[in-house]
Amino acid sequence: METIEAMIRPELLVLAPVLYFLGAGLRRAAVLPERFVPLALGAAGVALALLYLAATLPAATGREFALVVFAAVTQGVLCAGCSILAGRLFRRSGKNEEEP
Repeated sequence: METIEAMIRPELLVLAPVLYFLGAGLRRAAVLPERFVPLALGAAGVALALLYLAATLPAATGREFALVVFAAVTQGVLCAGCSILAGRLFRRSGKNEEEP
């Protein structure tokens, strides 16, 4: 957990469970094919991180704007990866160990 906290901004850690529940909802509603759910979660993570970072960080110059976009992309992808990993671990823990 310390490693995750070192890579993801503490205020953006809330995105991981939000994206997990979004992914569970997309899977249950069958809105997208299963293979596109991780892509949708990544896009949603980047969009939400960009929304938060654009509202809280100054972006007066082009360089500052580029840093905000870079931070949003990296943080959004990391949060989406955490949510996808958690979802797969939860699904695997419910299966019998004898199954392949």
